[in-house]
Amino acid sequence: MTRPYTLFTGQWADLTLEEVAGLAAGWGYDGLEIAVSGEHLDAWRWDDEDYVAGRLEILERHGLGLWAISNHLTGQAVCDDPIDFRHEAIVGARVWGDGSPEGVRTRAAEEMQHTARLAQKLGVKTVVGFTGSAIWQYVAMFPPVPAARIEAGYQDFADRWNPILDVFDECGVRFAHEVHPSEIAYDYWSTVRTLEAIGHRPAFGLNWDPSHMMWQDLDPVAFITDFADRIYHVDCKDTRMRLGGGRNGVLSSHLPWGDQHRGWDFVSAGRGDVPWEDCFRALRSIGYDGPISVEWEDAGMDRLRGAPEALEFLRGFDFEPPTASFDAAFSQ
Repeated sequence: MTRPYTLFTGQWADLTLEEVAGLAAGWGYDGLEIAVSGEHLDAWRWDDEDYVAGRLEILERHGLGLWAISNHLTGQAVCDDPIDFRHEAIVGARVWGDGSPEGVRTRAAEEMQHTARLAQKLGVKTVVGFTGSAIWQYVAMFPPVPAARIEAGYQDFADRWNPILDVFDECGVRFAHEVHPSEIAYDYWSTVRTLEAIGHRPAFGLNWDPSHMMWQDLDPVAFITDFADRIYHVDCKDTRMRLGGGRNGVLSSHLPWGDQHRGWDFVSAGRGDVPWEDCFRALRSIGYDGPISVEWEDAGMDRLRGAPEALEFLRGFDFEPPTASFDAAFSQ
């Protein structure tokens, strides 16, 4: 089953979309997963027909397709508590405004609605992103956190995201939430609870990225099969674990990416511990035929080496299934 292979542009926002498209096409990618970041996409220009046509023209000129766009950075601010200097650095001046927390959340929600409208204009059916979380700050559960406070966090998510998802429904677009620490759904059971909080509405699904599961000791293959009807998009990033020796922990000690004292690091796909073949076989088993998007992150490798290498590595698992059972000949 041949699927399109795309390059996620979030880690390339220092380049223009034209430059990223040229690189991706030269490496043999089928398309891009374009981020609302840098110069690549501006969700507030969703109703500017010339702007939308210009973005598509860049892709067409380079022979690239578009199956999904993303807006992780602004999505983070929809539910986050606290809103602080970290958000100012990522959401842009329009969403940040005067920095008042509720104002930032309100404008972030508006941009996410515009992102759905932009996706519709671009002719894509999926937006990938984050949700933020009002309760991630309590992940250690100490000082003690009442159960009611956790329930209120899921309700806050539902209250803020249901109106956004209403616009997604109006546009015929789905939101693929990336299960990720610092989000409302960050592991297996928080994903179950998140889906329950919004009544399992079809507009909200998942972006499967195994890199965040590895250091939490989650099974990325089981995640595919258990949430089969919610896997709306796939991002591929790898994680290398370094927990041996009794010194390096999964929380990584506030150390920067690439520090050898960390318990784990993101690495280019194929250079870590993700069981890629098992994952691709599971994706095939659930009938996933959407894009395979390379999200390149590696503190120890130049991206101009890593992005084409990751594409070649992952394409090696895209073999066709047999047309007949391997033991069919025995029954002749």
